[in-house]
Amino acid sequence: MFHLTEEQLAVREAARQFAQNELKPGVIERDSKMEYPYDQVRQMAELGFLGMMVSPEYGGGGMDTLSYVIAMEEISKVDSSCSVIMSVNNSLVCWGIETFGTEEQKQKYLPKLACGEWIGSFCLSEPEAGSDATSQRTTAVDMGDHYLLNGTKNWITSGGKSSLHIVIAQTDPEKGHHGINALLVETSWPGVTVGAKEDKLGIRASDTHTIMYNDVKVPKENRIGKDGFGFKFAMKTLSGGRIGIAAQALGIAAGAYELSVAYAQERETFGKPISKHQAIAFKLADMATEIEAARLLVYRSAMLKDQGLDYDQASSMAKLFASEVAMRHTVEAVQIHGGYGYVKEYHVERLMRDAKITQIYEGTSEVQRIVISRNLLKGELYVPMPGLAGVV
Repeated sequence: MFHLTEEQLAVREAARQFAQNELKPGVIERDSKMEYPYDQVRQMAELGFLGMMVSPEYGGGGMDTLSYVIAMEEISKVDSSCSVIMSVNNSLVCWGIETFGTEEQKQKYLPKLACGEWIGSFCLSEPEAGSDATSQRTTAVDMGDHYLLNGTKNWITSGGKSSLHIVIAQTDPEKGHHGINALLVETSWPGVTVGAKEDKLGIRASDTHTIMYNDVKVPKENRIGKDGFGFKFAMKTLSGGRIGIAAQALGIAAGAYELSVAYAQERETFGKPISKHQAIAFKLADMATEIEAARLLVYRSAMLKDQGLDYDQASSMAKLFASEVAMRHTVEAVQIHGGYGYVKEYHVERLMRDAKITQIYEGTSEVQRIVISRNLLKGELYVPMPGLAGVV
């Protein structure tokens, strides 16, 4: 039997209370107006949700990955726009800097990011470089003591609100992916321009922009890792980020399921609650079963990461399955609600719209299948996680 620790249970309860009491009241309006959740992000920072895994010496919570995904699930049940802001700041920006950055970089940036004074963005995607991350057109020309950064990045979460970007750029095209670097760019520097906010299908309250860099001078000390380390940095960081998005997808699915159970017990047809009709009861049974399976995959990937074991394949499996479950069961939730599911006040139509992006960002479902199949064809078969023999 798998048991959460007292600390993890406390994290879940705190995240649940915050989501239900602070996020839910205005979530429909924020979605409709594409209104950035300033107050809610500030509250997340006060609760420690923006720097959960950052070491206490840099102002973070020092928590494990499992605690982080537990919080992500609860927040995503209600507001995926807030959870994606939380995910990028934790998984991609803070973790990337703490794991691969210099001590000077950690001291300079992590305390601001962990407390929410600054929000971070991860800038990889381009008009011609999404799933194919090797095709970087953004360039960072080596000028001796600094890089001269030029290019365009697309679909940047928190792009208009962030104070720090991690930018993936090509320094030496002849070296291919070995010529790519990761640079820490402060958005106040000359040459950084934020484009218009994207009008999206889902996660509409999150801030998504195109970012342009025009002759931005980036000091050499703001490069993460050795020269040419950028592509490896991006891939490893995204692998961990997939755990956060898998948790987001899990939360979206679980939120839709909880709303469906409550509605099915209240709504009556033919003289009894619709939950008593086998057609609906079986839908709920399938939802519950697949959500629990997704949860175990997400928890497994988080625990592998916490134990310092290889989690690349596990995170791809978790994201692939959880995102497919989220999309499938939010559609079912709308069906269970009938006509009410099609209107905003019942929340499930928004969850259905939010679910779709989990199959796309931080590696599409197709990319996850590439990662998984390549590992399998190399002979790296899926094996149960050590210590989880009883969770099958």
